[in-house]
Amino acid sequence: MIHIPKAEYTRRRKALMAQMEPNSIAILPAAAVAIRNRDVEHVYRQDSDFQYLSGFPEPEAVIVLMPGRQHGEYVLFCRERNVERELWDGLRAGTEGAIRDFGADDAFPITDIDDILPGLIEGRDRVYSAMGSNAEFDRHLMEWINVIRSKAHLGAQPPNEFVALDHLLHDMRLYKSAAELKVMREAARISCAAHVKAMQASRAGLHEFSLEAELDYEFRKGGAKMPAYGSIVAAGRNSCILHYQQNDALLKDGDLVLIDAGCEIDCYASDITRTWPVNGKFSPEQRAIYEIVLASQEAAFAEIAPDKHWNQAHEATVQVITAGLVKLGLLQGDVDELIAGEAYKAFYMHRAGHWLGMDVHDVGEYKVGGEWRVLEVGMALTVEPGIYISPDNQNVAKKWRGIGVRIEDDVVVTKQGCEILTGGVPKTVADIEALMAAAR
Repeated sequence: MIHIPKAEYTRRRKALMAQMEPNSIAILPAAAVAIRNRDVEHVYRQDSDFQYLSGFPEPEAVIVLMPGRQHGEYVLFCRERNVERELWDGLRAGTEGAIRDFGADDAFPITDIDDILPGLIEGRDRVYSAMGSNAEFDRHLMEWINVIRSKAHLGAQPPNEFVALDHLLHDMRLYKSAAELKVMREAARISCAAHVKAMQASRAGLHEFSLEAELDYEFRKGGAKMPAYGSIVAAGRNSCILHYQQNDALLKDGDLVLIDAGCEIDCYASDITRTWPVNGKFSPEQRAIYEIVLASQEAAFAEIAPDKHWNQAHEATVQVITAGLVKLGLLQGDVDELIAGEAYKAFYMHRAGHWLGMDVHDVGEYKVGGEWRVLEVGMALTVEPGIYISPDNQNVAKKWRGIGVRIEDDVVVTKQGCEILTGGVPKTVADIEALMAAAR
């Protein structure tokens, strides 16, 4: 299985510390364990920022970065080895493993953090932290600061400035390295195989969850521990619900099924949507809508390149979709006027994509100084135009109602334009119908 190498985590920490003010400290907690119900926990997933800087997969841990500290700039507080708890919950790295396997310069038991961390903070002018994202940890941090303040009369120096770590860290995460792209390509490859399997398995009489099971099996078989987000398997009228997740309806002959699903590898997400006919054959109306969405996605790809701005791809999809809807008679009027009046939003109500990385809706600003961000090499994003004709839309002929189509791929900006990471799933009408016919 492909993983981010240890040297990459070291490089990231050094890059972050190089941007920090002199005589400062950065403090970041691991994700808390989430309780599913009573004494059952959700499968643990590390906080993305914490993972980005450490690769450390355990809860009850805190990263401390101190540029220029003589005894080591990277300190990790974590759980100690514990034979009894490891019998129940699995092996722990412990403080030795934190240094040996995860590159910490120094490691201390998390139970000693109240005694040790105030001393590390004391004398530092500025504290960087993920303020506001973890209320309990914010409270702990202020308690540690107050310990220092209480000793000010003895000469202790509390920090006088607190800065959100997000701005520095999230800008770093926006640019994907070669190692990150290798992991993302692997997540994409597994997700593509899962979509192909679901397409091949599709037939009337199954349920949406039958296809979700195909996805989950392929994800796990490929080495992914979990989906990157709750899989959407939406048949018939459900395809017009953007974040549908019940996944329990019957697949009916003549309906479309929309699947939006992707797996996660080493905390990096894939995000793919494909739409196809349950019975393997598009109706004329389904095909007409599908072709518009596909053409709009192709138009968007052409607008993704260095020096083009974030919104150009979205604008391209709006242009193609609006013109296509006019051509089919689903909208009436001048295309430019309809776009200006946002008439298309009755059918296409979301944006054409989002940043992609460790979070499926990844971090990073879309605007800088009030202007759309200019795309640069290494940025990864989704391209996912759609058309959704509500089953209750009385303004269109009945034959169009209940058709929902979205096509989504993951791309990374290259010097020449963009590389499509998720090209392994058919998406032309002819290719989809041929794949499904061969599976019958």
